[in-house]
Amino acid sequence: MTHRPTAAALVLADGTVFEGEHLGARSSTGVATGEVVFNTALSGYQEVLTDPSYAGQIITFTNPHIGNYGINPTDMERGRIHARGVIVRELARRHSNYRATAHLNDLLIDQGIPGIGGIDTRRLTRILRDRGAIGGAFGPIEGEGAVDEATLTAAAAAEPGTDGIDLVAEVTIDEAYTVAQTGGSRERRIVAYDFGIKATMVRQLAGLATVEIVPASTSAADVLALDPDAVFLSNGPGDPEMVPYAAEAIRSLLGERPIMGICLGHQLLSLAVGGEIEKLPFGHHGGNHPVQDLATGKVEITAQNHNFAVIADSLRPQAELTHVNLNDDVCEGMKVLDAPAFSVQYHPEAGPGPHDSRYLFEQFAQQIDAFRAPAAGGSR
Repeated sequence: MTHRPTAAALVLADGTVFEGEHLGARSSTGVATGEVVFNTALSGYQEVLTDPSYAGQIITFTNPHIGNYGINPTDMERGRIHARGVIVRELARRHSNYRATAHLNDLLIDQGIPGIGGIDTRRLTRILRDRGAIGGAFGPIEGEGAVDEATLTAAAAAEPGTDGIDLVAEVTIDEAYTVAQTGGSRERRIVAYDFGIKATMVRQLAGLATVEIVPASTSAADVLALDPDAVFLSNGPGDPEMVPYAAEAIRSLLGERPIMGICLGHQLLSLAVGGEIEKLPFGHHGGNHPVQDLATGKVEITAQNHNFAVIADSLRPQAELTHVNLNDDVCEGMKVLDAPAFSVQYHPEAGPGPHDSRYLFEQFAQQIDAFRAPAAGGSR
């Protein structure tokens, strides 16, 4: 007997309605809500879903076929999915890959994450491009726990999005932990702030140093008490201006140790030196964004995931722009002028995505070694 999928509907805050079929787990309330965004990556759906930077959001995958190669334990960026839900055009009925241990739908069910399939994701993406990221709600419209369109419309209209909310507090660790150095010719120690840090990011850092990952609320004094060689500022979700405690700690660390920031870490470092933040209409989410290094003229194809961005002109005179997005001229990198600190908006660790920018981790290592080297009149 052929199983008939459960009908479901997606409603945006502007009243647009899409009909599809229910996937994954049932929401405890019958309705999944969040800020709807789209991701243009052609693969890496497991890494995208388990990236804590998507907390508070519903992810629309623009690739029409999702789930083809299943899922596996190695590609988890964190222990659980932080996104509120998933929207796809077509979820593969069967997966095929030698590394696969389960179907994507199994992961959604196991982790209590609802999804909706059969959606015209091309049309939905065009709406998000024209109107910007928007609140949305979806749920089953038949069977047990069914909801009506009016309920979905009200839930979508009430969705606050990611503005003005401290989402970092939802994803950061409670207690610090250490990852041993796995490579490199010199021993180093890095303290990494967990604003939503990814496993791929930790692996890249561990190739350079022993990494002590600490909660987002850790003070500058507590970081310096660990006597690290450098400080790393991770990616994370939401509005950077809602994490003032992090910007305050970073401000106190400037000049004390070399600092590297990625994504939210880039935004927080910029706030620490007096920069300003804006929310992009629909953000940058995907693995194919061209970024130019202004010093060399080189263009890198980058992985990105952010809804907020640094206003480039606000960085002067404390810092200077180093990288720019060639699609829309958004600030993609900066360096502080009076301290050994730099950051990029994109993801050089690229999980998933191209590896064009992984040299930045080696650049960080060189900065650490230069800072540690004895200078005239003594060392740090």
